[in-house]
Amino acid sequence: MSALPLPTRDGVGPSCVALPPEGRWATIADFLLERFAAIPAATWQARLRHGEVVDEHGVPVDAMRAFEPRLRIYYYRSLDDEPAIPFEETILFQDAQLLVVDKPHFLPVTPVGKYVQQSLLVRLKRRLGIDTLAPLHRIDRETAGLVLFSLRPSDRAAYSALFAERTIHKHYEAIVPWRADALLPPLRRSRLAPDTHFMRMTEVEGEPNAETRFALLEARDGWARLGLSPVTGRRHQLRVHCAAIGLPIRNDAIYPLLRPEGQDDFERPLQLLARRIAFDDPVTGEARRFESRLSLALAPR
Repeated sequence: MSALPLPTRDGVGPSCVALPPEGRWATIADFLLERFAAIPAATWQARLRHGEVVDEHGVPVDAMRAFEPRLRIYYYRSLDDEPAIPFEETILFQDAQLLVVDKPHFLPVTPVGKYVQQSLLVRLKRRLGIDTLAPLHRIDRETAGLVLFSLRPSDRAAYSALFAERTIHKHYEAIVPWRADALLPPLRRSRLAPDTHFMRMTEVEGEPNAETRFALLEARDGWARLGLSPVTGRRHQLRVHCAAIGLPIRNDAIYPLLRPEGQDDFERPLQLLARRIAFDDPVTGEARRFESRLSLALAPR
């Protein structure tokens, strides 16, 4: 893999945008200002002035450089007022190939939206100094638990194939409301598709593309701990399936009803945990099994 034209800085690699094949912009700067309208013009002017915007060949882009169709532009993404996430990740395992981490609630795996430095990937790059670190899968920002990272680019395809071919076994736990007469299906199969709101997924008619196995682990005082084993890995799959069977995960702000967006309530995390993961290592041949050190409280919070 060829080196990027800008190095990693503070754990963050450069972002990239490809210029359109044609356009009305006189300069590259004009395109950037229109394409990223939410970023103040003064911010782009400072980036251009300080050499923080370059082309795919590593040549700095200045404010007067003419628009060049199909040219790739690299730049550093930064946020002035990034909210802090007051929880720390825990490294559970590391060797030459793999890094296994317990992710806390509220922390995104990779930079997204208003989170860059406050993402698991960037935190780990800064902590370990490993620029080649890359997540092998994702869990929701609101979900806690196990996340696997590849250390070497040469191994990445082999590990990614475990998820694509469904030869990796993932097990979650969730806290849900419970009644004495509640019926828990052993399996939920349905077709998931994007909902009318961009944040949500929904069940629709058609060939199933999502499958989850359920198990009751314990129940008392109106709450239950469920074991959830996703056979597939659709976005929000466990949250949608739990809500669909009438057992929405405690503190879920998206399912079954989308609550108005606001500040994170750090006292009420989504009660969903990526608990265990197991697979045969395609690089070393070892049988791997990892378990989170985190836990969910059955009593309400």
